[in-house]
Amino acid sequence: MRILAGGLVAVLLAAAMHGRGVEAASSCEALAAMALPNTTVTAARAVEAGAFRPPDAGNGTAAARAFVALPAFCRVAATLAPSNDSDIKIEVWLPATNWNGKLQAVGNGAFNGTIAYPALATALARGYAAASTDTGHVGGSASFALGHPEKVIDFGYRAVHEMTVAAKALVAAHYGSSARFSYWNGCSAGGRQGLKAAQRFPADFDGIIAGAPGLDWTGRASQAMRIAQVLQRDDGARLPPDQLSLLHASVLQACDARDGVKDGVVGDPQRCAFDPGVLQCKDAEGASCLTAAQVRTARLIYSPVVNPQTKREISGLFPGSERGWTDLGWSASGRASGRDQFRFLVFKDAAWDVERFDAGADVARAEDVDKDTINALDPNLTAFIARGGKLIQYHGWSDPQISPGASVQYYERVAQARGGPDAVHGAYRLFMAPGMAHCSGGEGPDTFDMVAALEQWVERGVAPDRIIASKSANGAVTRTRPLCPHPQLATYSGTGSPDDAANFACKVP
Repeated sequence: MRILAGGLVAVLLAAAMHGRGVEAASSCEALAAMALPNTTVTAARAVEAGAFRPPDAGNGTAAARAFVALPAFCRVAATLAPSNDSDIKIEVWLPATNWNGKLQAVGNGAFNGTIAYPALATALARGYAAASTDTGHVGGSASFALGHPEKVIDFGYRAVHEMTVAAKALVAAHYGSSARFSYWNGCSAGGRQGLKAAQRFPADFDGIIAGAPGLDWTGRASQAMRIAQVLQRDDGARLPPDQLSLLHASVLQACDARDGVKDGVVGDPQRCAFDPGVLQCKDAEGASCLTAAQVRTARLIYSPVVNPQTKREISGLFPGSERGWTDLGWSASGRASGRDQFRFLVFKDAAWDVERFDAGADVARAEDVDKDTINALDPNLTAFIARGGKLIQYHGWSDPQISPGASVQYYERVAQARGGPDAVHGAYRLFMAPGMAHCSGGEGPDTFDMVAALEQWVERGVAPDRIIASKSANGAVTRTRPLCPHPQLATYSGTGSPDDAANFACKVP
């Protein structure tokens, strides 16, 4: 879900029109003296409307301009130390006026150890008290893990939980009452964090949004490494931009219209039986065909890998995602975080490189070493569902960073563990977005309001049977399409504009 300056202003206006919320019961500065277990409050300062600037954004950037529209708030910073090697930084933002009575915690990306200021701003603009953590380290590398097993636990799940406990206490102290509802909102690593919270700390959140979750963290790392290794050894097997465009166009030609409408998007890539071998050069090589080595690369990227110990299948990327591939196959972020996973967490050797990757042994080794610390693969959501929790998961079918197959597999494992899809439909729904890349972008509709959908479900019992997504160009909406709860697909009625969501119904194929 995009965070844009104009969108932030619109949210602010909507919040103002919604009416007056709860006011503060105590001063912001008083929170500096608050005593919490394993917590040091390092700052508690009132921020005037429009005065906040994130530390890493210059005044002239679009990100900085978006913060100009923020209302006044109380900015609390704290350091949490649940272990003797923990150094978890958090920030909690508390609206000075018009608090909606709720808390929203926001997620991170990759191995990033940063406070998510744009996400905090978006939550605050909707009237929420908001919380974010740096996950217990600084920077975007996993080098923090070497010699620091407690910091790995902090990154895996403890930082989010401890932040949530502290944030709830600060909210209650500042406003004189607890938050009526607590939500999680994150994509990518933030989606993984949300699922981890549901699995390990089912009482932390009433509702969770888990977008494009890196739930199979070690599996994604293994996929990225096995592909990078092949392409590092053979430059001729790489797919340059012209070949990627050719491959993508061929996928669309083969599978675009299978959902009843030709719209430049593969609606259901799981049923796209495309073989890149149809593009293999017959005679001379050129821009209009793929070499035999390039065909093997494309097949490798699409293909799953299997954990030889557990026999669990780890999904490859899907047809339609080709525009997001790089000349080393997987996305640059996926390759970098995958390499870090093996260097710093699996082998604990900063000199480890992709040449040493052994797909026959290291897929299982990575999962064994993790021991359910970072991976969020546990299908047991019984406690979360039993206490009334609601989970919305979403994923772009054209995601080139985290395979959408991982989301489908997880949903199906949860359903199987609960006794079938009907047993989870009342608490957990997965929405797959045709043509959407990683969290946003791509050729399909990629802008939608999952927060509003989750609020309706948690607070009013109105389950999301369809969520409208839109695509914009030059500031104007060019297409709308319903996102449907898996396994339903958006099916064209056959009449009316195929760019209008009203002409689609959600049906099981």
